[in-house]
Amino acid sequence: KDIQFIRSNYYNKLEIARFDSNVGRYVGYTEFGVKQANYWNSNPSLIAGLKAQKETVCLHNIGNWYPNM
Repeated sequence: KDIQFIRSNYYNKLEIARFDSNVGRYVGYTEFGVKQANYWNSNPSLIAGLKAQKETVCLHNIGNWYPNM
């Protein structure tokens, strides 16, 4: 529950959009990023895949970083 998966998208050193597993969708930070986030959020298979990456990447490797958990 305390683990968070974040995927950020950058253009020209500026973060345009971010997927946050706690929010469960992309959030745009620029005008272009908002358009991209709306497009990506309209694809349920993409969102489901990113949510699954939290379990695949984060939860699988948590024991490597925090052995007492």
